[in-house]
Amino acid sequence: MATAEPQQSIILVDDEKHLRQACTQALELAGLPVQSFPSAVGVLDELSHDFPGIVVTDIRMPGIDGLELMSEILKLDETIPVILISGHGDVPMAVQAMRDGAYDFIEKPFPSDMLVDAVRRAMEKRRLVLENRRLRAELEGGSNLQSKLLGTNPAIEQLRQQILDLASIDVDVLVNGETGVGKDLVARSLHEQGTRATSRFVAINCGSLPESVIESELFGHEAGAFTGATERRIGKFEHASGGTLFLDEIENMPVELQIKLLRVLQDRVVVRLGSNQEIPVDVRVIAATKVDLLTECAEGRFREDLYYRLNVLNLQVPALRDRRDDIPLLFQAFVNQNSVRHHKEPMQVSSDTIASLVAHDWPGNVRELQNVATRYAIGLQVNVGAGTETLMPQHGTLADKVNAFEKQVIESSIREHEGSLKATYEALGVSRKTLYDKIQKHGIQSAG
Repeated sequence: MATAEPQQSIILVDDEKHLRQACTQALELAGLPVQSFPSAVGVLDELSHDFPGIVVTDIRMPGIDGLELMSEILKLDETIPVILISGHGDVPMAVQAMRDGAYDFIEKPFPSDMLVDAVRRAMEKRRLVLENRRLRAELEGGSNLQSKLLGTNPAIEQLRQQILDLASIDVDVLVNGETGVGKDLVARSLHEQGTRATSRFVAINCGSLPESVIESELFGHEAGAFTGATERRIGKFEHASGGTLFLDEIENMPVELQIKLLRVLQDRVVVRLGSNQEIPVDVRVIAATKVDLLTECAEGRFREDLYYRLNVLNLQVPALRDRRDDIPLLFQAFVNQNSVRHHKEPMQVSSDTIASLVAHDWPGNVRELQNVATRYAIGLQVNVGAGTETLMPQHGTLADKVNAFEKQVIESSIREHEGSLKATYEALGVSRKTLYDKIQKHGIQSAG
């Protein structure tokens, strides 16, 4: 069954305003939904492995050009069709671009029907790819979820079952858990197992955006709504309509904005900044927090009415230290994944390493374990304990191991002193020139 057109999307990237507007108009007149960008900045934030659409991008752009953008897109998913456009009739470039994974190459100037035709063919190809993926996932059933939320501990087994039970109940969900436990993975699993799986999953971190822009990010704005707003911007609620909106670190949302969020959750309409028009949105909201929101309510940092509006269904993600029996399985799986990614031979984790991993408290939870597994997979021996890590090469000469240790000590000290090289060489008891020489020797990135 074909995916409905409103669920598909075209991302158009071109730094030439007039051409961008002309292409947008041509695609919209053909009934094709399009979101335009004046540069590559922000494009990757809109994409994922299951992005239900295609990308059309100019090649010659300041900053990140179209070929670099295509390379990053294909890292996310090599089957996302990327159509390249260029005003430079460079046949070798076109051939190389097709070899590198471009779906099509259009030379400027081009008639609008040529663009529309290429886009329609690319959209159909993408629809078929996603449909095949969906069918495979249905055949696998619950195994897909089990491969994402690994573990046999009763707490994680209960969480998987709750996701399966709640995924198709189309109400808002609050996900609780410490930093690094995988709240984003739980939210995405709820989306993928539910009735909105073929529509967008849009994530926004409420703690990573300044107060001055978060309202525009959520609800959008009209051209001229504020200084610098030169074009209309669709907010995350509108962008996610038909699908799921994930609000991570909801506790960091400004109190003034919580009132507007509450109204959107109650009425399912948004009003863009600079407009009075109410726009209906059909979206499931999943919010996540690492703190006790009731405590935040009691201390006046979070609205109680918003808490109860979000907390229709509640999921608790266990900390890694509360399911230590899963650590060997998780670590071996992460090592295997990284061995493939970095073209290394898969390795069996030693019993001594496992013992030290299980004994560690993992304040960074699964995310911290993944980072350690990455370093282990590329050839570093891991010893964890007492809240510290010592990393040494598993193989190599004594000089190799000494160099690796020296590099780690310098990098750690630079981080500890927030990039200040003066404070670093003073703390390490070496001269300024000695530290600079060692930074060059080890290829250390610093902000001196």
